[in-house]
Amino acid sequence: MPIQGPKGTRDFYPEDMAFQQFMFDSWHKSCRLYGFEQYEGPMFEHLDLYTQKSGDEIEKQLYSFEDKGGRTIALRPELTPTLARMAAAKGTNLKRPVRWYSICRLFRYERMQKGRLREFIQLNMDILGIEDVSADAELIAAAVDMMRAFGFDDTDFKARVSSRTMLEELFLLCGVERDQLKPLYALLDKKGKMSGDDFSRELEGIVNKEDIRGKINDMFNCGCIDDIERFAGTLGSSPPQIASLDQLKKLFALIDSYGLSDYLVFDIGIVRGLAYYTGIVFELFDVRGNLRAIAGGGRYDNLVGLYGGPPTPAAGFAAGDVVLGELLKSKSLAPPPPPRSDVFLISIDSGASAAIINTAQQLRAAGISCEFSLKDNQNVGKQLKSADSARSRCALFIGGDEAKNGQFRLKNLITGKEELINISEIDRVLRGMF
Repeated sequence: MPIQGPKGTRDFYPEDMAFQQFMFDSWHKSCRLYGFEQYEGPMFEHLDLYTQKSGDEIEKQLYSFEDKGGRTIALRPELTPTLARMAAAKGTNLKRPVRWYSICRLFRYERMQKGRLREFIQLNMDILGIEDVSADAELIAAAVDMMRAFGFDDTDFKARVSSRTMLEELFLLCGVERDQLKPLYALLDKKGKMSGDDFSRELEGIVNKEDIRGKINDMFNCGCIDDIERFAGTLGSSPPQIASLDQLKKLFALIDSYGLSDYLVFDIGIVRGLAYYTGIVFELFDVRGNLRAIAGGGRYDNLVGLYGGPPTPAAGFAAGDVVLGELLKSKSLAPPPPPRSDVFLISIDSGASAAIINTAQQLRAAGISCEFSLKDNQNVGKQLKSADSARSRCALFIGGDEAKNGQFRLKNLITGKEELINISEIDRVLRGMF
């Protein structure tokens, strides 16, 4: 029986690699359009980089091990802690604002489901050094435009936005204790995946006072920022001032300036599962709701300081290749695999290998990709089939009567058109085609 790959991993055959490269090329272009610089970190980190911010329980979700020096190491499950560590290491020598992006391989030991594997690749975009909500707006716009570059529009996906700061302020106004906030965030993060009865039962296990649970349920029924303001007005004799609502209003106004208002919606249920988020959070979802979040992120103003760096406001998001790949395929937005080679050289005469090789090297030196059959004395028909398998754009016939006159026969394999070209013009003619 053939040996299988590890559970939760993927094999990338050439056609799969072509699809991946299509995604990555678009990601690179989107990041450069927004003025981001590429960076990278190690594939593994000291385990305490993750436990320091999330507690020891995070180890259950990681691939961790002890190296030969007795150090506890973990394969990276996300890149944000690495970014924060790198920023902390530079301290005040790091020129701000930072606009960095990375396309990296990550690992998480968790239960697999549709859109989630144990090994995956993410695009990460982060802005460090900007406290204003303008950084959040820039990142949301970049995420939306990243999707639009693939051909998606507002009928395919939306960016759902909320605020962890707003939730904390509202929970406390409702009478929630601070030690109940963390389990409430975790519950709210999975609310969309639970039945109403299960949610109510878990909420009761966190908040035992019925009147406070009633306020929380009323809060979760708010569908827009105006609803939040009206709800806040019911929590006391005078409407409380909630600064986070002003930030959300400014964010929506900025997104309108980007011309992307049709993509942005308020959703109080967006909290993001990671504990380090401190302000605005957002996720990109497909409108049909068949897949997990396409991308997600938010503000994490305390993380660089946690790792010993100076106080540094920060915000960022990540987009995974697994969900995006499924969405691209479902919408038939991925292009066919590119040609393996632009030109396939076909030998007409037996024993013409020297002429084939010399011509191939001439074309390669000119920057034109080409290949030829490595089997001796293969007939022309089989060589043409090989050219088709290579998805070559044209075939160049070497030998025959044309060669005696210093010419090659060139066939466009897309249109079927043929022409004779002089040997001395081969580089110029082929470069003109590609």
